[in-house]
This record gives sequence, C-alpha cells and structure tokens, in this order.
Amino acid sequence: MGARKPEAVEAAGGGGEEEEVAVARAEVEEAPLPPGNARLAFLFIARNRLPLDLVWDAFFRGDKEGRFSIFVHSRPGFVLTRATTRSGFFYNRQVNNSVQVDWGEASMIEAERVLLAHALKDPLNERFVFVSDSCVPLYNFNYTYDYIMSSSTSFVDSFADTKAGRYNPRMDPIIPVENWRKGSQWAVLTRKHAEVVVEDEEVLPAFQKHCRRRPLPEFWRDWDRPIPAEAWKAHNCIPDEHYVQTLLAQHGLEEELTRRSVTHSAWDLSSSKDRERRGWHPVTYKISDATPALVKSIKDIDNIYYETENRKEWCTSNGKPAPCFLFARKFTRAAGLKLLDLSLIAANGASTIINVGPSMQCNVIRRVAGMAPELCTDITPETQSDSLTLMDLGD
Repeated sequence: MGARKPEAVEAAGGGGEEEEVAVARAEVEEAPLPPGNARLAFLFIARNRLPLDLVWDAFFRGDKEGRFSIFVHSRPGFVLTRATTRSGFFYNRQVNNSVQVDWGEASMIEAERVLLAHALKDPLNERFVFVSDSCVPLYNFNYTYDYIMSSSTSFVDSFADTKAGRYNPRMDPIIPVENWRKGSQWAVLTRKHAEVVVEDEEVLPAFQKHCRRRPLPEFWRDWDRPIPAEAWKAHNCIPDEHYVQTLLAQHGLEEELTRRSVTHSAWDLSSSKDRERRGWHPVTYKISDATPALVKSIKDIDNIYYETENRKEWCTSNGKPAPCFLFARKFTRAAGLKLLDLSLIAANGASTIINVGPSMQCNVIRRVAGMAPELCTDITPETQSDSLTLMDLGD
C-alpha cells in the first residue's frame, strides 16, 4: 500500500500549537536518520472530511516503495475512520490538538505549523507538500515524486507585494517592508525550510498582531449600501498569503527557492457570469467544468509571469522544460471523481472507483449524487455497463 501505516498522530500534550511545535523540535534534534526511502509528506488542510479521498487513494496506490506520508489537519475533534473516509490511506492520519481555522486569520498559519511539527518527527520526510481538501493531483505518483525530489529547492510562490494596504508599518522593525512578500500558501518545502517555519518565534507574533483581513460584511457584494469608509482604510492582510514567503525572505533564503507554486488556482474571474465565482476566492470547478480540455489547459502552462517584478518564471524539472503545475484546485467531489473516472488525473492505469468493484462503484457515485444506494446491490460485471456512471452526476 505504499508508505508504512504509522500509528495515529498523537498530540504533544494539552498546550496547543506552541507546545506541539516545541516537542516536535526537540524530537527532531534527537532523532537519528534511519535507512529508507526519502519521503514526500503530504500535509492536508481540511474543514472536516476529505471530499477527494478516492482521487488521492488512486494517486497513492501508484507508490510501491514507501515514499510518502500523510498528515491531515481538520477541525478539532474530527477523526478519520472507516465512517469518515473511503480510503485506508487516511485512517487515523489526523493531527490531534488541531486548531480552529478561520479563513483570512492567523489560525491558518498556526495549522500549517502544527502539520509541519508532526511531519518533521519522521526523519525520512524530506519534502513537505501543503494540500487543500479541494486539490487534485494532475499526474501519477512517480512523476510527482521525481519532479519534486529532483530539485534541491523549495517551491514557494513568492513575489514583492507593492499593493498599498497589505503591509502594516507597525510590523517594522521586526519585518521591514523590503522583506514583505506575497504568494500562494500551497508550497512545497525542503526539510531545512520546514524547520525554519517551525522554529520561528519572531515573525509569527508580528503576523498574529498586525496582519489581519479587512473586516467587511460577509455578503458585502450584495449590499445596497456603501461600504463604511473605515473598513476600506483598514489594512487587508491575509496571513497565509504572506507568512512563509516573508519569513524565508527574512532569513535570506530566497536564493534557495524556486519562486513559484506547483498548485494551480484560477484567479482571473473578471469575465465570470456566476456571482459565486467572483471575489476573494479561486473559481471552484464543478462537474460540468471537469473536461479533458480543462485538464490539458492547466498541464500546458509552462511559464508564470509576475507583474510586480516584471519577471517571467519558466518552469523546469531536473534541468529540463516541464509543466508548471503538479496539482490543481478547487474541485468539487463530483468533478474530481469524474476526472478520475476518465483517467485524466492521478493516472495509474485504472481509477480507484473501477478498482473497488462495480457494486461499491455504484454506491460511491450514487452517494456523491445524493441518491439512495439500494439499486447497487445486484450489480455484477455483466450488468455494470447499465449502472449509473459519473456522467450522470450533478453538482
């Protein structure tokens, strides 16, 4: 089944995130490096369940050499069991003593630090991949592993942030404006850089105190009244879009970065007719969007342009031109399962839905569609072609 199945991830006491980080740091310093394969540690940040667990199941099945480990940060108290996930890879992989995460708050970077602290306990983990619960792998495990491990750098989307209103002058002198950076939180870190994040005791407090999102009404786009003037005057700082990038710049480590993310998000929403798809969040791909053309368009991207630095980043792997992205978000469960069924993502030959057998396949698909599973009980390989397919799913 690929990586060894570790015991449930235990909490490091009742002291919350700071104590977990401290205990993990001490264990890392004392742990000898055992023999074995270097691993990718996949660090999932989820609300509750992992809606795309079957997609990732297919991806992880592509590894036969124990080259990955899994850590999941969900809401406090949530446990991954047979009742909450269809994939055995995720059983008991939640970190205990997780923090309550609120979008646009410093709690998101606290969750990232908790994940890193746990993952660093295993000295075989050499790269640390942040993954959202709406993320899909575009390629199979072997390609993904070789792409990441062939580089000695971290993949961190990082650029100079010149837009007024994000940097709070009160951060100076702890964080001077020349070190202020912005980018995607979906980074891949080397072990050295993961340790820098876990050991940080200076930049995080400044973020917790001075980096806060602008307090606008929840449905401000639909308001028929002007937004209060004081709301626009507030600094609009989203901590997870700045923290890792700024911290590594503070430590003079930008020469050790490939300054781009390997996770694709679609932010150009100006032409969208769907009001839900406009605003501060990336577009969410629904089942009607999940097409070969969409996947091809993402895989074909081979460069990224950073306007604030007038910089074009050409994407390479192992010294050769390569696609920029290994993962993509945000996909609904139905959209992800459709792409998997079409072998467009996580391709290892056959999808998990096919591998689990026709009866369970039908059950899974009908459950996603919100339908009763009783029609699945008599399905056989001979009658499978007459059963419900992914193409019947709605959003």
